[in-house]
Amino acid sequence: MKNHSQKAVELFKQGYNCAQAVAGAYADEVGIDFETLIKLSSSFGGGMGRLREVCGAVSAIFLIAGLKKGYSIPNNDDVKQSHYELIQKLGHSFKDKNGSIICRELLNLDETESSPVPTKRTEEFYETRPCAKLIESACKILDENLT
Repeated sequence: MKNHSQKAVELFKQGYNCAQAVAGAYADEVGIDFETLIKLSSSFGGGMGRLREVCGAVSAIFLIAGLKKGYSIPNNDDVKQSHYELIQKLGHSFKDKNGSIICRELLNLDETESSPVPTKRTEEFYETRPCAKLIESACKILDENLT
């Protein structure tokens, strides 16, 4: 089995956001080239464009789950329900392990902290932010549930 967690943390440390790091770690398995997948997931970083809502790593879990196990038949409620059950299971698992799926809560930020300006990636950033651990957790949850 590939070490998606390690690959995702490496991507994060290269400067990709949380969503891009998780999604990018699965690029060779979902039938989308790396650059396209990185662009597709770019908007989810910082809890949806730094709005600090749903964590980018969680959004990427859902994105990859959709690419691997999603549905394309629009009016089959059984198929939709099955997929939504998977998505809820992934989301609940992340919340159980990390306390929330909301970026602002995971980073202990208040409601007003949602500037579109990216935080500079410094040694202090990597030492103080829990993002790398959240990315690892997201990949482990995906690997446990999509194999």
